[in-house]
Amino acid sequence: MQRYLISFDDGSMDHIPDEDLPEVGERTRAVVQEAKDAGVWIFGAGVERQRATIVAIDGTATDGPDPRTKAGIGGFSIIEVPSREEALQWAARLASSCRCAQEVREIGYDPES
Repeated sequence: MQRYLISFDDGSMDHIPDEDLPEVGERTRAVVQEAKDAGVWIFGAGVERQRATIVAIDGTATDGPDPRTKAGIGGFSIIEVPSREEALQWAARLASSCRCAQEVREIGYDPES
């Protein structure tokens, strides 16, 4: 089994009218519940729109890029499935439910985690 990160950029849902957001939330929560029921869901969440903090290797912290000039992650899901094809199918379901394109990346295997 492989783990996949399915994500979308901050601002990708800005085209959705405010009055449609409750329906989008319901539809997306339904897909998440289906993923949980299928045993493939690991974790997921929306990410608050804010300036990131960059922590350097020496521990110093500085303000990251302005979210208005550089895309950041707006939300993500982590799933565990047997194939990339299945990950793409779940990404398609999430894309449809939240009305925005999803990026899919395989997460590197770490036997210690």
